[in-house]
Amino acid sequence: MSTPHNNAKKGDIAETVIMPGDPLRAKFIAENYLENAVCYNEVRGMYGYTGTYKNKRISVQGSGMGMPSMAIYSWELFNEYDVQNIIRTGTVGAISDSVNLRDIVIAMSASTNSAYASQYNLPGTYAPTASWKLLSSAVKITEKMGLNFHVGNILSTDAFYDDSDSLAKWKKMGVIGVEMETAALYMNAARTGKNALCILTVSDCPLKNLSTSAEERQSSFRDMMETALETALII
Repeated sequence: MSTPHNNAKKGDIAETVIMPGDPLRAKFIAENYLENAVCYNEVRGMYGYTGTYKNKRISVQGSGMGMPSMAIYSWELFNEYDVQNIIRTGTVGAISDSVNLRDIVIAMSASTNSAYASQYNLPGTYAPTASWKLLSSAVKITEKMGLNFHVGNILSTDAFYDDSDSLAKWKKMGVIGVEMETAALYMNAARTGKNALCILTVSDCPLKNLSTSAEERQSSFRDMMETALETALII
């Protein structure tokens, strides 16, 4: 079987998928961490690979940028390929004063300004949250690795270039960082009864005008990648 966005066949994709936004980061993880990695997807340049990490079968798949793209790829993985767990590995902009460049952020929940939840016709405001078994495992691993990490509420926004002063308002409510995919992933996981977690590296601090390079974002955030892979082993 295949979809308009993924030409993998049934069985090509493991039950647990590491999911960076950048398809080149998916390629980097496959080439540097997976043994016997096989590329199962190149449609639209959105690379997907399956291999083994410490003898466990794991896949890594790009999601693209933004909630619409994340929603498409994660929905298909959960519903068409029987994936049970997705661990997003991406970048986040820190808005909390206590969060710094290259720190790890584990998203316990994801506030959003997206209308993605409107499709469910819920009689209130839905709060997208991580799967506890993935979250608790990732926290233990980051503690064991001795990494600088933060667990909290992040903002998933539809606008990369935001023509407003909204980040300061989210900061007042304790939101620690901003990115563009997590809320859609958590909602898809909830709707399908599957598991999801986002482990992020701080790539920039927009309120402090600090940032990392594009090359760093693509290939050098190894602490995040290794945390995700080690979490995948526990599932």
